[in-house]
Amino acid sequence: MKKFVILHFHFLLAITTSNPSILMCYGLAVNIDTSANKNNKNPGTPPAALRKSIREGTFTSTTNGSCPGFIQCNLVVLRQKEAFDFLLFCQRNEQACPLIEVLEAGSYTPKTSTYSQADLRTDIPKYRIYRYGKLELEITDVTQYWPKDAVAFLIGCSFTTDAALIRAGIRLRTVEEKKNVPMYNTNIECHPAGKLKGNMVVSMKPIKALDIAKEVDVTSRFPHAHGAPVCVGCPASIGIEDVSKPDYGDAVDIKDDELPVFHACGVTPQNVLMASEVEFAITHSPGYMFVTDLSADEPPL
Repeated sequence: MKKFVILHFHFLLAITTSNPSILMCYGLAVNIDTSANKNNKNPGTPPAALRKSIREGTFTSTTNGSCPGFIQCNLVVLRQKEAFDFLLFCQRNEQACPLIEVLEAGSYTPKTSTYSQADLRTDIPKYRIYRYGKLELEITDVTQYWPKDAVAFLIGCSFTTDAALIRAGIRLRTVEEKKNVPMYNTNIECHPAGKLKGNMVVSMKPIKALDIAKEVDVTSRFPHAHGAPVCVGCPASIGIEDVSKPDYGDAVDIKDDELPVFHACGVTPQNVLMASEVEFAITHSPGYMFVTDLSADEPPL
């Protein structure tokens, strides 16, 4: 544990944190409590029921706010020859790519993240297909595109923290307004692996200034869902010129008493796949996740 102090106007705050890498651009101090939350009641639609409705085409929306209390995942599917480089990339960039499960080559049925029927080819509301680094199409069923030697990676998503944030009294505008989260390309370089290289993508939440410490406190408990923010305020410091114009998702207003809070995002692999001109890949469409049966409050083994 590392201790440091930040002087903000006339206030001297002592801070103890296991993640001092957060950019405190507004001189905001946080006290991070990494203890697990044990009050998960998992209200709302069961994940198996949501996956079934997605499979049947009756649920077509983004998944933020759905199945609160369960882990949601980004998807990356590569051919086996490129899978090792991507596995290494995830290990080297854990905040952007926290692995939840890696499937056997050719498999599309998760073994450790679901306890009931699931099919990664049909159980995400919208997918993307990339060829040689270019987005080819978006589609709702990738069964016919799934390679025989496909290796699927499930990567944690910040939607996993929604229930805990709401329980803590933090309002989430995208959930309330039924919008996709805003996501941005940044100048934060990822650690390369093999031929894979590129910059981090971040998501953004507008959070009341007086709730920033609470937001960091809550999200730091979820390293499997990108953990604490990479930047609080100062979007220009991470290469974002106009926060009102996201590269992915929907724009949301930032009110006078709020600051933009940026978290590493599981769309990072898509940015990397494009920068690296990977021959073929299937991913989720930003904001449209795979919902697992795993409790959000308990990191996967």
